Amino acid sequence: MRASSLATRLFLSATAWVVVILVITGFVLSSVYRNATERAFDRRLNLYLRTLVAEVATPDEPPDRQFQSLGEPLFELPLSGWYWQITRTDTEKGDTRASRSLWDKKLPKLDEHGAELTAAGVRLGYVEGPEGQTLRMVERPVDLGADGRYLVSVAGDATEIFDETRSFDYYLGGTFAALGIVLLLTTIFQVRFGLAPLKRISEAIADIRSGRAERLEGDFPVEIAPLARETNALIDANREIVERARTHVGNLAHAIKTPLSVIVNEASSHAADPFADKVLEQADVMRSQVAHHLERARIAARVTIVAAVTDVAPTVEALRRTMEKIHRDRGVIIEAKVDPNARFRGERQDLEEMVGNLVDNACKWAASRVFIEVLTERPAAPGAGPMLRIIVDDDGRGLSAAERAQVARRGQRLDESKPGSGLGLSIVIDLASLYGGNLTLGDAPTGGLRAELLLPAV
Repeated sequence: MRASSLATRLFLSATAWVVVILVITGFVLSSVYRNATERAFDRRLNLYLRTLVAEVATPDEPPDRQFQSLGEPLFELPLSGWYWQITRTDTEKGDTRASRSLWDKKLPKLDEHGAELTAAGVRLGYVEGPEGQTLRMVERPVDLGADGRYLVSVAGDATEIFDETRSFDYYLGGTFAALGIVLLLTTIFQVRFGLAPLKRISEAIADIRSGRAERLEGDFPVEIAPLARETNALIDANREIVERARTHVGNLAHAIKTPLSVIVNEASSHAADPFADKVLEQADVMRSQVAHHLERARIAARVTIVAAVTDVAPTVEALRRTMEKIHRDRGVIIEAKVDPNARFRGERQDLEEMVGNLVDNACKWAASRVFIEVLTERPAAPGAGPMLRIIVDDDGRGLSAAERAQVARRGQRLDESKPGSGLGLSIVIDLASLYGGNLTLGDAPTGGLRAELLLPAV
């Protein structure tokens, strides 16, 4: 998984958990605060209730002085939302005394609203008041024996509870919003800097693949350091395997070429013998096959090496001078137009082999001129890398479509008078395919053959 994707997932996961935790905590705190506000409100109602019960239990007070000890002016203000009511329940008439604030209205009974009587003999609950207010009400039955039985009720406007809870929720929401922003910023900081070593490793591996570096360098946290060490060990092991493969290929080449040389020498000493001619013919085929497969194995071993980058301009210029000297007797002029920033993602000797084969082939067939052009093409699709396009044109007679298909096959030559084994173009095709490129043959603007080699660039 890429580091950026991991960072996004971690951030989204952390954000979701922060939101969930804050929401749940908010609901819990709001519920706790509402219960605490209700308990404080209930203590106030119970204080008034106990005062009224004491007044009912001492009926010796003069009527004009009864129920004056509540000390709450709202009980005197009509329809204020604060009421008390005392109802005699042992008579059919049901005499009732109430606060002036109740005016000519009556409070409902809590038992009619499903409120249960507690162990202390008190009922608590919410009821609808005379003016449609929501009231928090407490009532208690009082039995005075011969003096009668009463139901004492006290109610207060529950708006106080709701307003207090609402204000708390607003403050809580604002505080949690600020806290959430701080936590998210902290999470972004932690994800960004906590995953920075992984991003450095990703960039370092990209540098290794592109040839800008050979190993993972730098200090890493203890959690990431083992990954860097194992990656470097894997790179070293890959190099060792490739070197051993090269050695084995070289040993095999020498081991096979020596017996073939002996066979050829022995057959050549019997030139008049038809059997010797057949042996020489088959030995030549064996040499071509061995040369091709050994070259392919050698190429495959080199391509597996990471971190190889070659500057194209000096390589092409060296090949141009070499080929002009080789074909000086034919007077072939080689022109080159190379992007100075072009870089091949591979080894120099592979580039020399591919371009050298194409230029040598063009010089053999050219009338007087060969033109080399090297372009760097930007990636056409997201995620793709840049490509190197190497074009080799000659002004020879050119090839038909059938001839182009024939020369691309291993060991095929159109003109036996020309030197070579016929393996040049097939080796170029094999080598280009191992690098993820390709070779195409077409018609050059100068009238001869055009060979276009596409290779990975940096």
